[in-house]
Amino acid sequence: MSDDIPLLNPLVDPREIHLIVLTGMSGGGKTVALRALEDLEFYCVDNLPSALLPQLVNAVITGNSKHRRIAVGVDVRNRGTDFAQMPSVLSELAAAGVQVHLVFLDCRDEVLIKRYSETRRRHPLATRGLSLADAIMEERRLLRPLMAIAEKVIDSSELNVHQLRRLVATGYAQATEGLTLMFQSFAFKRGLPLDADFVFDARCLPNPHWQPHLRPLSGKDAPVREFLEAEPLVGEFFADTARWLDAWLPRFEQDDRSYVTISIGCTGGRHRSVYLVEKLAAHYRGHREGVLTFHRELE
Repeated sequence: MSDDIPLLNPLVDPREIHLIVLTGMSGGGKTVALRALEDLEFYCVDNLPSALLPQLVNAVITGNSKHRRIAVGVDVRNRGTDFAQMPSVLSELAAAGVQVHLVFLDCRDEVLIKRYSETRRRHPLATRGLSLADAIMEERRLLRPLMAIAEKVIDSSELNVHQLRRLVATGYAQATEGLTLMFQSFAFKRGLPLDADFVFDARCLPNPHWQPHLRPLSGKDAPVREFLEAEPLVGEFFADTARWLDAWLPRFEQDDRSYVTISIGCTGGRHRSVYLVEKLAAHYRGHREGVLTFHRELE
């Protein structure tokens, strides 16, 4: 490596280190993607100068040997020279053995303009006195070198924040230790999730919906949790589900699966399924990494 790039910690095998650099168009979903990786227990930093990437890798793995997964956000708020330096910095880290992934989040111009209009946020380049359309055009010009060398380009034009979050999580779950679990709740009346590996039906359980004071709440709220925890049948359902997963998830890990989605449904997708998803996620977070939750009818 060059004199400007410090050697990596010799006590850590660089092949165990995954560095994901997220870049792309402002408004394209970089913040959502970074949060998805944070859920996968990546060490996340936003808006870091490219010259500091090697120091960050060294600092993270030296300070905590458990952190072998790092995600960094880079956008037009960085200095212009950063975009020119980034390819050589990433190349030298890759040459040292680090698993480097550059992901570019793209979006059609008309969708970006609509998003900025709806949120009333200012584009980062608007401070230069550019119109929104001109700022987007200039941003594309500045980021073109990074887009050209990206390992993956994700077009978020037709994705909502939840779809983008799941796309990023599933795409990079293999960088986590062992099997990544996604627990999701849903409403049967709105159809089965198309990405479910396993589906459990909680409609047989007592329904908080029929309690007027609980109806506007969700399974995340304490009164709903207390109602369900007072029902023995709910406890049996949770115990049987966890027991089944405990028995069979190791088989999927042995088969080199990196990601499994467990879906739990009830009638409206707001009370029983949400409660069980949160309880199962908490149970598995106690002894494994990479446990995610998604509530289709709440988010």
